[in-house]
Amino acid sequence: MKKRIVSALLVCVLGMSLVTGCGNNAKAAETTKTADGKIQLDLWYSGGKTAVNVFQDIVDAFNESQDKYEVKTTTQADYTETYEKLQAGIAGKKAPDMALLDPDKSRNLSEKNLVADINDYVEKDDSFEKDDYLPVFYEHGEDQNGKLFALPAYGTTQVMYYNKAAFEKAGIDPATIKTWQDLAAAAEKMTASDGSFVGWEPMWGSGNLIDAALSNGASLLSEDGKKVMINSDEWVEVWESFRTWIHDDKIMKVNSGGQGWEYWYTTIDDVLQNKAGGYTGSSGDQADLDFSIVGAMEQPGFNDKPSAPTADALQLVMLQNSSDEEKEGVYEFMKYFTTPENQAKWSMSTGYVAVRESTQEVEEFKSYAEENPQALVPLQQASHGTPALQDPTGGKILDALSIAADKVELENVPAQEALDEAQKTAQEALDAL
Repeated sequence: MKKRIVSALLVCVLGMSLVTGCGNNAKAAETTKTADGKIQLDLWYSGGKTAVNVFQDIVDAFNESQDKYEVKTTTQADYTETYEKLQAGIAGKKAPDMALLDPDKSRNLSEKNLVADINDYVEKDDSFEKDDYLPVFYEHGEDQNGKLFALPAYGTTQVMYYNKAAFEKAGIDPATIKTWQDLAAAAEKMTASDGSFVGWEPMWGSGNLIDAALSNGASLLSEDGKKVMINSDEWVEVWESFRTWIHDDKIMKVNSGGQGWEYWYTTIDDVLQNKAGGYTGSSGDQADLDFSIVGAMEQPGFNDKPSAPTADALQLVMLQNSSDEEKEGVYEFMKYFTTPENQAKWSMSTGYVAVRESTQEVEEFKSYAEENPQALVPLQQASHGTPALQDPTGGKILDALSIAADKVELENVPAQEALDEAQKTAQEALDAL
């Protein structure tokens, strides 16, 4: 709740700055230069411990690859903090030149004309290979008017990591897990009655619940876009199932709270320390996992419906108020980060999904995938995934779902009650547009 209040205040401050005109088309007075005369490009981003290190390696390699630009990085605790600080930075005219953001946050900034149209650079660049970017990720950065407000840096999707020894001991073949009901049955077989071992650990938050609902045929909005559908039967059935598995059957558990990503690493540790049969986590977790202990598999469907979890992207945006020289440098870095070779390095080192199709043709990646088949699981899932949900209210529908998820996962509130309340709040936000 504290984060929501802080974020709301920052939005108000940003809104005031837009009214006075300082956040829209104002241009930086001059290009920032380093002591040795290079054009300085400031980049803000966040990520897990491995991802941050690999990201910095690529930044360092870019800086060494040419003598015109120098990228300076600043990291935040998580994606939300990056966005909150970015809003404050824009309002105070102390924003960076580029940032790594979730698609909904990038879109929000674009709608306020706070990020540049990258098409201005792409259309003049004969070497840019748009068709090599996976559409499920590239299209996240395009709006209905054709503006390219962001380029995908990497893809992510939530996959399943199972405890090999626990599955084997319980006589469970991972290949037989085709539905969430199959997984619940497996979790029940593995759960210890004394609470020392739990069958499965969904990741805290609305993400896993949304994915499972999508795999039950759920949708965020009605076809005409006028009604919020998050308390439909497809949503309620899934969320109530998770509430039952967590609180009534006690075959699943959710770790919550802590600083930054603490809850995430606690969940991973439960599986690696043989306290849980598996968990649902990011493709990017692969760098922190021991695959002699765990295996990876795609998310299942729900009942008789096919698997359709979200395939999301983290995006690089170019801030509008940077100078023309700085924007040119930002574009060059975006291209560098998304070369097939760097995407291969990124994917192999972190487990996140490459955004370039030709990454699979990089010899080093091909060899790696043969030796580490789990690396292909996120890519295979992303190929049939649902594009990240677009919230027309600027995040209010997704915020309502986050609040509802806490009620279901942590407070044992019936899904119908939690989602009815979320739908009411979300519908009011949609109607206000």
